[in-house]
Amino acid sequence: MVVQNNLDAGPPRKGVLLEPFLHQVGGHMSMMKYDEHTVCKPLISQEQWFYESLPTAMKQFTPQYKGIISVCLRKDSLGNLGLIASPGPPTDNCGSLDKEPSVMLWQEIKRTSSTGGEHLLVKWSHAQLTKTLKESCPGKALLKSEFQYHADVSSFMEDTNGNQPEGKSYNPWGLHCHQLHLNRMSSKLNENKLHQFLLLENVVSKYQYPCILDLKMGTRQHGDDASEEKKARHIKKCEQSTSASLGVRICGMQVYQADTDHFLCKDKYYGRKLSPDGFRQALYQFLHNGEHLRTDLLEPIVSQLKVLLSVIKKQSSYRFYSSSLLIIYDGQEHQETKETLNNHSQGCFQNRNRTLPPGSGYPKVDVRMIDFAHTTYKGSKYNHTIYDGPDHGYIFGLENLVKILESAREGE
Repeated sequence: MVVQNNLDAGPPRKGVLLEPFLHQVGGHMSMMKYDEHTVCKPLISQEQWFYESLPTAMKQFTPQYKGIISVCLRKDSLGNLGLIASPGPPTDNCGSLDKEPSVMLWQEIKRTSSTGGEHLLVKWSHAQLTKTLKESCPGKALLKSEFQYHADVSSFMEDTNGNQPEGKSYNPWGLHCHQLHLNRMSSKLNENKLHQFLLLENVVSKYQYPCILDLKMGTRQHGDDASEEKKARHIKKCEQSTSASLGVRICGMQVYQADTDHFLCKDKYYGRKLSPDGFRQALYQFLHNGEHLRTDLLEPIVSQLKVLLSVIKKQSSYRFYSSSLLIIYDGQEHQETKETLNNHSQGCFQNRNRTLPPGSGYPKVDVRMIDFAHTTYKGSKYNHTIYDGPDHGYIFGLENLVKILESAREGE
């Protein structure tokens, strides 16, 4: 078993208290922050095997795989629960926890009564939450003085009329996933049980105001091992969304709004409701900072998508069922870019078919594939069916994504 490929250098460390990854915009499995450059998620063997046998050509489009770590659930004398990662061998350090509140993120689970029955309430320490927010996003946009998160995430994502608010001082989706995961683990509290987590590169750590679009790719979302009930459910979701018509649908996003100094956040339920035209408008919204369309991002994003498309076309037998694609850029513009955009009322593509060289002057963007729990391919330990040729559903989604972005014009 791999236990940390490159995180265990130096003297032994105490158990690391995992924190919610505050820039998770989609998915249902909780992502945790291990350190500034590393996140972790519950291990699924099929995903681990994919990362360990990843084709070289795909590595630039996936997070760096850093190995496996052991995690246990710990409760202190006050009833506070925490997920503790052991940096050493699986039996070491899991019980060693620094109790200093100023460097911990306490999660206190309480039972509170309501008209709908008992609900779990997670209350986050203001001091540590603020510290975590500052570390996760150096800009002031994410800071919020008080925060309580209820089990019913819809109260944060939508108003009483079912409309999602335009402005957010934080993205609640990752905290929602973390709460559900913590509740599942705490329902059968066993402090001696070790849980295995994958360690992956934090692909947004280099961005000050990370704007993230999470796209569910392909025309099929269920894995080969899905039950008939699950298969039918996923087929219905695809048929009723842009997964069927475009091969891609929005699973979540956050985009920095320069005019309000907040992040605009959308979740997967928003994405499922979109028509093809609504999807195009949502892409426009992802590239709009509240003041103008970031046309400077179009060329580098399309350039990377085209390279990824050429790579996927060469991956015979691979099926990336239920995987996602992240598009990431920094919401903070360089002054020269801002001035250029202000001097040109419309943006368009030049030399669309070329790949951008390093140092081309365009803003930094990332295009990364994630979530491979249901990926199958010839040679996998977990393949149920061997397919011929590349993943045409994924290719269909990428081609439509490129077409939509290439046709984008400011103001449309």
